[in-house]
Amino acid sequence: MGRSRRGRAIDGILVLDKPAGPTSNEALQTVKRLFGAAKAGHTGSLDPLATGVLPICFGEATKFTQFLLMADKAYAATFRLGVATTTGDAQGEVVAESPAEHLDLAAVEAAAAGFRGAIAQVPSMYSALKQNGRPLYELARQGITVERAAREVRIHEFRIDVFRPGVHPEIEVSIHCSKGTYVRSLAEDLGAVLGCGAHVTRLRRTAAGPFGEAEAITLECVSTLFDTAELDALLLPADAAVADRPRLELTGNLAWYFVRGQAVAVPEALRGDLDRGELVRVFRAPDQFLGLGQSLGDGRIKPHRLVGGVEQRAIPATA
Repeated sequence: MGRSRRGRAIDGILVLDKPAGPTSNEALQTVKRLFGAAKAGHTGSLDPLATGVLPICFGEATKFTQFLLMADKAYAATFRLGVATTTGDAQGEVVAESPAEHLDLAAVEAAAAGFRGAIAQVPSMYSALKQNGRPLYELARQGITVERAAREVRIHEFRIDVFRPGVHPEIEVSIHCSKGTYVRSLAEDLGAVLGCGAHVTRLRRTAAGPFGEAEAITLECVSTLFDTAELDALLLPADAAVADRPRLELTGNLAWYFVRGQAVAVPEALRGDLDRGELVRVFRAPDQFLGLGQSLGDGRIKPHRLVGGVEQRAIPATA
C-alpha cells in the first residue's frame, strides 16, 4: 500500500505577493506548510531578487496550472545602464563597466523599440530552464556554460516610465510579455544594443494571466493567520485559473454524463456559439465547477479536464 498523503485536502488558488529573498519553491513550501495543505504547486518561477504575483494552486486547482504557465505576464523593473553582471541582475558580480552619461531618453527609446513585438531571445544561463534535467543556474554556478537556442517570445509592451541620467543611467520600465520571456535577458540585450551593457536592479511581477497585484496576499499576512477558516477564505476558486474561458452550465442528466467522461449534446441556447476545439468552464447549475470541456463543433461538449470528486455530487441519470 502506498504512503498516504499528509496534510489537508484543500482546493483553490492563493495569489501570493512573493517577497524578495526566497526562491519560488521556498515560498511555495512555506505557504503549503502554513495552510497544512496536502498538495500545492506554483505557476512559474520568480528569481529570488524578484517580488510580486506568484499564483499557488492547491489540490484540484493544480490540474489547471498549465493555463497559468502558458499565460502572459507583466513586470515592473529597473535597469541600470553601463554595468554588466554575471547574472544579468544585481546579485551577480560586475564583469564590465562603461560610462553611459551620453545616453538620453531618446536614444534609449529608439533602442527599446527594437524589442517590441516578436523577438528572438536566448535564455540566461542563470534561468531555471533545464538542460538534461538540471536547471541552467546550477550549471552556471559551477562555471559551466552551455549552448542555448534562441526562442521566440512576444513583447506586447515595453514602456519606459522613468529615465534617470547619470554616469550609469537607470530606467524604470513596464513590460507585458508572453510566457518564457526573461526580463534579465531583455536588460542585457538592450544594454548590448546601446553598447554599454545593462542589468536588472529591481524586478516585480505585476500580473500573471488573470491575476494582478490587487488580488495578491503577502507572505506576512498569511503567516499571521492560524485559523484554517481564515486561511481558506484567502483562496480563489479553482476555475479562477481559467476565468477567461466561456462559462457553460449543465443541468440534469447532462451533468451526470459529463462527469463520467462522456460527450454531451448541449442545446445552443445553453452553449452559445463555440468554435471547434474551444475550451469552456463547465458548471453543474448553478455554481458547482465540474472542470473544462471542449467543443466538438457539432453541439457536443466533451470533458477535457475534470475536477475530482464531482461524480458523487452530480445528480443521477434518473433524476
